[in-house]
This record gives sequence, C-alpha cells and structure tokens, in this order.
Amino acid sequence: MNAPTGALPERLRATLRADIQGMHAYAVQPSAGLIKLDAMENPFALPSELQAELGRRLGAVAIHRYPGARIDDLKAALARHIGLPAGCALMLGNGSDELIALLAMACDLPGAKILAPLPGFVMYEMSAKLQGLGFVGVPLTADFELDGAAMLAAIRTHRPAITYLAYPNNPTANLFDDSVIDAIVDAVGEQGGLVVFDEAYQPFAARSRLAQAGRRDHVLVMRTLSKFGLAGIRLGYLVGPAALIAELDKVRPPYNVSVLNAEAALFALEHADEYARQAALLRAERERLLVTLAALPGVQRVWPSEANMILIRVADAASTFAGMKRSGVLIKNVSALHPLLANCLRLTVGTPEENACMIEALAAAAA
Repeated sequence: MNAPTGALPERLRATLRADIQGMHAYAVQPSAGLIKLDAMENPFALPSELQAELGRRLGAVAIHRYPGARIDDLKAALARHIGLPAGCALMLGNGSDELIALLAMACDLPGAKILAPLPGFVMYEMSAKLQGLGFVGVPLTADFELDGAAMLAAIRTHRPAITYLAYPNNPTANLFDDSVIDAIVDAVGEQGGLVVFDEAYQPFAARSRLAQAGRRDHVLVMRTLSKFGLAGIRLGYLVGPAALIAELDKVRPPYNVSVLNAEAALFALEHADEYARQAALLRAERERLLVTLAALPGVQRVWPSEANMILIRVADAASTFAGMKRSGVLIKNVSALHPLLANCLRLTVGTPEENACMIEALAAAAA
C-alpha cells in the first residue's frame, strides 16, 4: 500500500471532480492565545450554575440510542420560541450550512441556478458549486444596499431556483431596504423560484421577515442558534409553508441532529431569558463601538450594523489586521472577498473587556 503524502496521487485525480480539486476549502483562522473577534460568536459563557445544570442534563441523555422523540420536542420548543406563523412548519439542520446544502440538493434540476447579492455569505456560492448548480452574484451598491434594478434584471434573465437574501447581510451587517426586497420577492414568485431569508443575526436585528413565510408560498426563513449563543452545537432551522417544508425535508439525512445537540438546544430555550440578556448587552456594546470607531483616527468609514459585527474601512487592511493580531486580537480581513470590500475589516462585538482591547489594538495598528 502506498503511504499517504501531501499531494493527491495522479492516479486518483480522475476519480474526483476537477472543479472540486480547483476549489478552496472553507478556512477557519487559528485563534489559540488570541482574543477571538473574527467569527461573530456570542462571547458570553453560561453562568456556572447553569453550566452545572446543563452537564447533568447531557449526562442523562441516552447516547446509545438514535435521536428520536426528543427531536420533535425541540421542533415544538423552537416553534413556540419564534411564534411559528400559522400554516408553517420547520426543519432542523446541522447548522445553517447543512440547510443551505440541502436546499441546493432539493433544487438540483438541469440548468438550475442560485442567485445572491455580493458581497454575501460565501456558502451560498459554495453550495451551488458543490451541487453542480450555476451561481449568479449581483453586486450591491457602493453603500452595500441592494441594487434593485440589477437584481430584478438578473431574476428575469436567469430565473433562479433559489434567491438568498441575508437579513442582516454578512459581512456588511446591514438590513436591506424593505421596498426593494418586496419587489424581489414578487419577481421570484412570478418565476416559480424560492426566496430564502437568512436571518442568522436575528437576535441583534431590529426587523425580521418571519411573518412573510406564513403569507407567501415560496418564501423561507433560515435561522441558526449559533448567534443565539450556541455556535458549538451546530443547529440551524428552516421555516416555511408546511407543504414546502415537507418536500425539502425528504433530502435531509436521518438523524442529522444529535441527541446531545438537541438536549443542549432545549436547555438553552428553557433559559432564553439569559440569552436575551446577553444579546441586549451585545447590542448596547455595538452602539458604543459604532460611536468609538467613528471617532478613531485611521478608521476611514464605519457602516451601520444590525448584527453582532461591524464593518470598517482602513487605509491598509492587511497591515492593520497583522498589527492587531500581533497585539493579540483576531478579527477578519474581508478585503479580498469582493472589490466593494477593499481595505475592509469585520469586527465581532465582544465583551466590554474584549472590545476595549480591540479598540486599543486597532488604534495602534491603523495609526
């Protein structure tokens, strides 16, 4: 048997898709020893008494059995928590990433395409490519607003099976104009496609599109518990008309959510007041940061935020990122993701202490 090496053997290259061999995997930055403000995680741990209670709950879970009725309990708890619109159902995923992949799989008809504004969440395009679908990216305006005319033209031309609208958007952190969104929803509906509102950052946003999932038969709303405070358990959910969810659920792998993840999520929902308190603290910190960043020398622009992240522009993103990392603060340099993001950095809103360190490091690195 040949020993593994760092390069794929030539005799195996014909077995794997050439387009996959040419792709880059989703990159996660090493963060050991750094203040981690690069991935929009909730920085607050549970109070010690709740940690102990959660440990007891997880210790009693029947991990020798496949997930069963407890998954239905979780779906019912989520439905109560969000106020599931009448006529809607929900579907669970191993994080929103799995739901995005399953949507691409369910809509994989010859010539099907996925459309999304750019810059946006990279998994929309990656899921399309992995499933062999076409991807159409429509640039936002210079102020990161939807280009309504360009979006409508792209919908007419490409008739996308799925149109993603992140609400708020990642990495720009803004909510798009509702009148433009309404026109897009109507246009996609007329073409027979689906609109998916990605509300990953809903705990920090002033508005939601959840109610629309109960009023339009082609509208879905996707959320995650990652920003709620449970990034480590990987749980997302998709809400939409019951008939549509029933069809999409057919492509979901059996037992895709573990009993440990389900129990942790149920526990969190039972203590939703604690997570709501944490979200309120982060929203207050976000507003304080927006003011502080706007007055910071070296920061050229700060965009408004409806998420737990803030997008800024500096003179030299690469140099500023490296300088902050040397100071022990890890953020995200998004400047290479799209031309509109030239010299932009994305900052996660952390604890007050973390934010103070971030501001100090940014001031020194951007000066």
